[in-house]
Amino acid sequence: MRQNLALSFILMTVLLDAIGIGLIFPVMPDLLTEVTGQTLAEAALWGGVLATAFAVMQFLCGPVIGNLSDRFGRRPVLLVSLAVMALDYVLMALAHTVWLLLIGRIIAGIAAATHSTANAYVADISAPDDRARRFGLIGAAFGAGFVAGPWMGGLLAGIDSRAPFWAAAMLASANLIFGLIVLPESLAPGLRRAFTLRRANPLGALAALKRLPGLQALLAVHFLYAVTFTVWPAIWSFYGTAAFGWDAWWIGISLAIFGLCMAGAQALLVQPMISRLGERQTALFGMLVEISSYGFYAFVRSGFWALAFTPFTALGGVTGATLAAMMSRNTPEDQQGELQGAIASLNALATILAPLVMTWIFGMFTHPTAPVYWPGAPFLLSALIMVAATAVFVAKTRAAPQPAP
Repeated sequence: MRQNLALSFILMTVLLDAIGIGLIFPVMPDLLTEVTGQTLAEAALWGGVLATAFAVMQFLCGPVIGNLSDRFGRRPVLLVSLAVMALDYVLMALAHTVWLLLIGRIIAGIAAATHSTANAYVADISAPDDRARRFGLIGAAFGAGFVAGPWMGGLLAGIDSRAPFWAAAMLASANLIFGLIVLPESLAPGLRRAFTLRRANPLGALAALKRLPGLQALLAVHFLYAVTFTVWPAIWSFYGTAAFGWDAWWIGISLAIFGLCMAGAQALLVQPMISRLGERQTALFGMLVEISSYGFYAFVRSGFWALAFTPFTALGGVTGATLAAMMSRNTPEDQQGELQGAIASLNALATILAPLVMTWIFGMFTHPTAPVYWPGAPFLLSALIMVAATAVFVAKTRAAPQPAP
């Protein structure tokens, strides 16, 4: 019973991470044009700067927090991160300049590194054969946040552009209280290891993990996958406005549909697909879906078909959970926190680079002086990168032994 409550808290924490990211999407075009006084194309570039600042802090802090959790335990790290997150939402609610928004996203990037500790907690309390299912639940919680966050953002934006941040602050505070009551420590004292800066810096963490057999290729594939996935948070709000004329309400609805379908795919399909196809084939299936989806959104011109295609797009969500399970299986128990910290750093590195590139391409093809008006251009880039990731995955995992279903 205690473990079920703890798992509920972990899922709620991941859900709040996603809500915090997703609730800002519907208001981002209006909010940034308001505080900067610039055009949509120029405001999108500021959106890329905010996303990159968030990601830089995740990149720097992900391994630090992961290693701190390996040293001091998961519980204190998770609870402190939640407290910081709640205070940051208050700051964002009060921000009326782009520079305060930037500071808020920097702090949010530090607090959001809690995601790696949440994954490590799940690895601690789960048998190796059960990790794929539970990582799928984490993915489902994140997907559910993509339902709740944009829906909240779109709904509350009708009241005030700051209202979504006040709501998120209250949710984070409530979850902090819940965690103080129900969350036990998951990492036994005998499995803890000393904290060293060499292993806690992003490059040091990756250097330590590269010696683990079979992990290098999976980390590379995960990085490329993360680069392509960043097109959704970096571009979608601006893309929906430019391509289909959507307002904050329709952007919120579209992201809610995407999140609902993504959560359903990860909660209901990951484990059955792995049991039937194996981890390698399940990951490959998801990658092929991603390629098709990015190609579709690069060229679609109908808002109706963009929404109608969403359930198929969400099937690609099985990729992340399956890759996470494959990497966790190849990592010793006392390095699970380090692994998750390194994965968080790879995700952050992807979102350092990708938003600037994606928003630059979007701005170049939607600016009033653009030679060709093409809001979907960033999605074509994601499709091409995903083709490269799939090629690496197929080449490097072909001979790898597959665990029995």
